[in-house]
Amino acid sequence: MKQAVLSLSGGMDSSTLLLHLLANDYKVTALSFDYGQKHRVELERAQQLVDYLNSKASETLATNDYGQTIKHNFEPITYQSIKLDGLTSLLDSALVEGGDDVPEGHYEEDNMKATVVPNRNKIFSSLIQSVALSIANKTESAVKIAMGIHAGDHAIYPDCRQEFRDADYKAFAEGNWDAQRVGLYTPYLNGDKFDILKDGEVCCKELGIDFDEVYKRTNTSYKPIKHYHRPETNAFKWYSDFKSASSVERIEAFLKLGRPDPVEYADETGPVKYEVAKSHVEKLLAEHANKPNMNDTIDMVNNM
Repeated sequence: MKQAVLSLSGGMDSSTLLLHLLANDYKVTALSFDYGQKHRVELERAQQLVDYLNSKASETLATNDYGQTIKHNFEPITYQSIKLDGLTSLLDSALVEGGDDVPEGHYEEDNMKATVVPNRNKIFSSLIQSVALSIANKTESAVKIAMGIHAGDHAIYPDCRQEFRDADYKAFAEGNWDAQRVGLYTPYLNGDKFDILKDGEVCCKELGIDFDEVYKRTNTSYKPIKHYHRPETNAFKWYSDFKSASSVERIEAFLKLGRPDPVEYADETGPVKYEVAKSHVEKLLAEHANKPNMNDTIDMVNNM
């Protein structure tokens, strides 16, 4: 059986890649990382998704005419969350506890660089490579390292670019025996969130699982909102915001797909209907589309 080690953040991209791997007959080891991120709810969602998928892996769908049981055709996922929160106070990023406020707006705006966590993917990559090579050596078989990085990340996050991946793999190969047993798998590298979501829709059909049940167990929001629905008992629930760039990019993908996002949204006033989040993002996207391109402005000035 094919083997893959996946960096599973709990977000839409890596969660879809998990479906993609299962649909393509991989036995998946999924790793999440707690580095003190403000949106730590993504780790809860990752665990919820793994639990949901593993319950389906052993679920009987039907019995055929010969009395044989028909089940979902994928292997249970091996999952582990790794704590790196000792780094939190040492990291300079708006995404970690103690950092500046996470900026809002379109995901192509320059202020989104505040959400970069220095060397984050290199930290994750080192641990994933270690696990992947250990599995490869133990099983004496090839293992893929799977990451859900995509073209929408390239402008803001240098460690999501192919150049970084190539350099990082070269260092891994130089520093380990039998490193050739481990390869990279980044099927979304040249796509965007819409391409990822389309693939997720296809994979859900192939795996015989419910699309909404999968994606309501994901978190893309960098500014999740804790709403106390029963303050007297301190009972609360996490909701996604719809103004941070990561949420805008996610909702845009659902708009293009033509189906509502099953994640629950809120703002500073409390929970809101999806239509409110959708309307906000549609307005923001229209404003961004009509915004002058800086390069075009410079060319116009130079030609005057």
